[in-house]
Amino acid sequence: MEQIKLTVNGKGYELQVRPWASLLEVIRDDLGLTGTKEGCGEGECGACTVIMDGKAVNSCIVLAVEADGRQITTIEGLAEGDKLHPVQEAFLEMGGMQCGFCTPGMILSTKVLLDGNKNPTDEDIRKGLEGNFCRCTGYTKIFESVKAAAQKIRR
Repeated sequence: MEQIKLTVNGKGYELQVRPWASLLEVIRDDLGLTGTKEGCGEGECGACTVIMDGKAVNSCIVLAVEADGRQITTIEGLAEGDKLHPVQEAFLEMGGMQCGFCTPGMILSTKVLLDGNKNPTDEDIRKGLEGNFCRCTGYTKIFESVKAAAQKIRR
């Protein structure tokens, strides 16, 4: 077992983890934060996306020991109490989800995109959501959600 310290959604944790455990496993199994989903387990679908030190990462392919000392944000960490983050609001208002399985990863990737670019072009959105796959929608509503979120953030 390896000892790690990490901050998840603003709260510090000190944990004993198996050296081969993924960050996804620790988030879901050890911390009980089940909003982060496992889709492919290979870093291809984006369902497990979290924000680590300001960057979107696929938590299924990040070893938990690599997250030692890092700041992690999961979907549970975006809202402030009952107040949704503007990206969450936009996805809800614009219907940027169907089954919802990919939605946490899409929202977190969108947040990272908009943190760096408050007025993204369609190409910027494509690149920002690269690696996040939705098997239910044709992405139109997702793009509309990202654009609506950008407007909310610019206000």
